[in-house]
Amino acid sequence: MRGAHPIEDAVALDGDGSVIAEARHRAAGFLARVQAEHGLPVSARAMDLTQLVVSELVTNARKYAPGPVLMELRVVGAAVEVVVWDSDPVLPVARAADVGRVGQHGLEIVMAVAQAFAVQRETVGKRITARLALQDDPDGGIGGRSPQ
Repeated sequence: MRGAHPIEDAVALDGDGSVIAEARHRAAGFLARVQAEHGLPVSARAMDLTQLVVSELVTNARKYAPGPVLMELRVVGAAVEVVVWDSDPVLPVARAADVGRVGQHGLEIVMAVAQAFAVQRETVGKRITARLALQDDPDGGIGGRSPQ
């Protein structure tokens, strides 16, 4: 893909809880276009995990930050990066395991399924990036990081 235009999409999400569904549909459509227009293989698992990661990251942004959420999707090599920006400067921290805790596992889920995960403070707010493999590991691995 050297010299080619990058494969990417970006959207500002603002409004009620329906933006989460909108973000999931946008991610599914993006990956479908990656397959159809660019001929890159995208496994069903990658499609599902990308929508899960989008849902978790956009949900957290809508829950904890005032104002719009910006979501970028881009193909980098054999992976898709999900980038979510919000206006809250507080960096998220994965909580310690607690079998009694109900909910609030989204960040843990994202970190478990992503090949790479990064949080970056911006001049305003923060940017969270999760990278997911477009194809399943031929050895049957799930493509995420090992639990720590």
